[in-house]
Amino acid sequence: MRYAFIEAHRAEFSVRSMCRVLMVHFSGFYAWLKEPLSARALEDARQTELIQQAWADSGKVYGYRKLTDDLRDQGELCSENRVARLASLAGIAAQIGYKRRPGKYGGTPAVVAANTLDRQFDVSAPDSIWVTDITYIRTHEGWSYLSVVIDLFSRRVVGWSMQSRMTTDLALQALLSAMWRRKPKTKVMIHSDQGSQFTSTEWQSFLGKHNLDASMSRRGNCHDNAVAESFFQLLKRERIRRRTYLTRDAARQDVFDYIEMFYNPTRKHTNNGMLSPVDYEMKQKKMNEAGV
Repeated sequence: MRYAFIEAHRAEFSVRSMCRVLMVHFSGFYAWLKEPLSARALEDARQTELIQQAWADSGKVYGYRKLTDDLRDQGELCSENRVARLASLAGIAAQIGYKRRPGKYGGTPAVVAANTLDRQFDVSAPDSIWVTDITYIRTHEGWSYLSVVIDLFSRRVVGWSMQSRMTTDLALQALLSAMWRRKPKTKVMIHSDQGSQFTSTEWQSFLGKHNLDASMSRRGNCHDNAVAESFFQLLKRERIRRRTYLTRDAARQDVFDYIEMFYNPTRKHTNNGMLSPVDYEMKQKKMNEAGV
């Protein structure tokens, strides 16, 4: 794979320089060029392309663990070690932000809530626990950011927002959409990660004024918000990766179509006994009215 990396970057760097950095002899590289690729090398190249696509779809922020999950969702057989190796050779690494000097400029979030949800994703009533998260969608105009709010009871997307910047307002608009649509009559737990959008004082103030309780994933643990992560994987696998968006408006229209016209009313969900989120809620409502 070192030779494959050199071949892929010959237009950017000199062969001798790359050979020196990768600790291989340039004569071996040229000998490799004359030989046909082995089945193993071909498979490495194929999965490297999938890794690069998954990394790009994440906004170039996913590390090898999330990339492994992405590939497995596509039916690929691969270990974390293999994905880590291929990603490293392709120059792919998780985005961990800028390093800062310790002190008052450190990276401590403004407000952090306890992980009250604690991966208890099975919920017995609607509008009792919502989860929220943000993902990236690539367009020819630049990145577009999608924030969603999902009801754990039915896995229904009850609120969402798309903007050209990943700000607190993006997350607040999605949550405001959920509040307007559902109008919960009792306190709702809102579970998120510790991103700056969810630890800001503006976000916490909104929760306090609207009878909402905060719960947050532990830092660096994506499994604590697995339901939101799973939805984003479905969205990208079933729709985003099948499209090319020339504009952010086009991406927004397609996301609307997926969420409102397919996912919520139609797509079967194993957690709902193979009913769509909307059908599952209607079934439970009828059962409650019948006293079942």
